Amino acid sequence: MVCVTDQDSITLTGLRVHANHGLYDFERQNGQDFVVDVTAWLSLLAAGSTDDIASTVHYGELAVEIHDAVAGEPVDLIETLAERVARTVLAHDPVERVRVTVHKPDAPISVPFEDVAVTIVRPRSEHAVLALGSNLGDREATLRAAVNDLDAVPGITVDAFSPLYETDAVRPDGVDPDAPAYLNAVALVHTSLTPHELLAATGAIELAHGRVRDVHWGDRTLDIDIVSYGSLRSSDETLTLPHPRAAERDFVLVPWLDVDLRAAIPGVGSVARLVAGLGGPGAGGPGGHDVSLRRYTGAGEPR
Repeated sequence: MVCVTDQDSITLTGLRVHANHGLYDFERQNGQDFVVDVTAWLSLLAAGSTDDIASTVHYGELAVEIHDAVAGEPVDLIETLAERVARTVLAHDPVERVRVTVHKPDAPISVPFEDVAVTIVRPRSEHAVLALGSNLGDREATLRAAVNDLDAVPGITVDAFSPLYETDAVRPDGVDPDAPAYLNAVALVHTSLTPHELLAATGAIELAHGRVRDVHWGDRTLDIDIVSYGSLRSSDETLTLPHPRAAERDFVLVPWLDVDLRAAIPGVGSVARLVAGLGGPGAGGPGGHDVSLRRYTGAGEPR
């Protein structure tokens, strides 16, 4: 059965597919029926206004794609199968979030039962830009470890990590020549976490590397800032997106441009234009202070 609900979603239920998934040899050999229910959340306003199939997701074609995904390469777990179906649905650009339930009504269970199923909910992955910095301890090792820690968080995948740049430490009243210099880099990620979930994840990684927040603009083992999250522009008590000072920080802009020549700050504009306006590396830091940005080649480039 297919229905379009009044909550801007498309729901497909009872899609039955005979496939060879399972842990046991006899399941792989004989196969069994799997039943899939899917709800895809997306805006239906344009489709409802224009009566144009191109403005929505063709649920007939989607059903075939889901069928083919379930009928594909055998896996041990219906959890894995549910993830495969979710990726299939999220491949359609209008879909913002999907709920997938995979039923295994003939599962080899030794007691009477009616059904066993798993349900997952997955949002569309969003691209985010993270700025990393360190001026205490083994700075390069910390940044390398931090990017690996990010990649290990469920829901975060690191797509690119910039070269390292070194900058002077800056205090509210200017450059501090006596403080350890910072190493800075930018990581491009895509994530299914919400902005605040991403903030919590980066905060946990900072803490794991000994971050102490006792002095504003103080020395730190690790700092991870969310520079941008897709095209989102928002502000609350804990997070402002895009980062309100990113456009004036060449230690953010220059490494970002190294890994994304088309980089842009939502609501501000091209990173390349911003870098040119700053006059290139070393032109300025927070509050306009000269932080002498320089490419770091100390112990080799990050991964």
